[in-house]
Amino acid sequence: MLIEQIIVLALIQGITEFLPISSSGHLILVPALTGWLDQGLIVDVMVHMGSFLAVIAYFWRDILRLAVGGLNLLRGRLTDDGRMAILILIGTIPAVAFGLFVKQTGLIDSVRGPEIVAWNAIIFGVLLYLADRFGQTIRSMEHMTLVSAIIIGVAQAVAIMPGTSRSGITMTAARALGFTRPEAARFSFLLGVPAIAGAGVLVLGEAISEGAKISGDAILTGALTFFTALAAIAFLMAIVKRYSLASFVIYRIILGTVLLYLVYTGFFTAAA
Repeated sequence: MLIEQIIVLALIQGITEFLPISSSGHLILVPALTGWLDQGLIVDVMVHMGSFLAVIAYFWRDILRLAVGGLNLLRGRLTDDGRMAILILIGTIPAVAFGLFVKQTGLIDSVRGPEIVAWNAIIFGVLLYLADRFGQTIRSMEHMTLVSAIIIGVAQAVAIMPGTSRSGITMTAARALGFTRPEAARFSFLLGVPAIAGAGVLVLGEAISEGAKISGDAILTGALTFFTALAAIAFLMAIVKRYSLASFVIYRIILGTVLLYLVYTGFFTAAA
């Protein structure tokens, strides 16, 4: 790949994977604007790995506690951390089930168009604003219940639809349930660990079945993705401690509007 493609891909994947602004809304623009060929499955694997390691690096204390809590569960001892580990695993089930469904039925191929991505960016951006504006800020992760974890998990499953944003819709659900912004973001990231890892394993399986080999370009893209993703996580966590999510909502609406303009003016048809 060109060095420009490596940098752009790492920036877009690393930043938009975790900010609530829809990664697919940006990725759909890249080939249309640049004419670059698809980067290949191995690069996708390295990108997922970079994103996964960024979450691990930033939330290592939380993940260590969850791991210890899980080990205590195996010993027959239920702790608060073990309870949270169970809730995160349960919250992951809807995304896994829905992901398998859309993969088997081919439904995902029918909702990848730029127009659908654009409308999802706008609609779910408005929902994010409403939840953030009118949701209470009284609950922390310690108040997470089974019902709340399932609701946020179902929201994560909906994020399989391009343009939705996994972090955006899970934070929307958490804010609607009354969780504070920092706690909503924190749970969103921790809930994303199994999802990101699972997606990486699936892509890796596809890559191996196609006989793909790891290249220096793929490793470099993954490494750059790690650093951009880590910066994006730190940025979001700093923002939610001080400000509302309105700036991300405005950005989503602008992005969706630009995509709709390009759709209705025939830009994507011409680019294809």
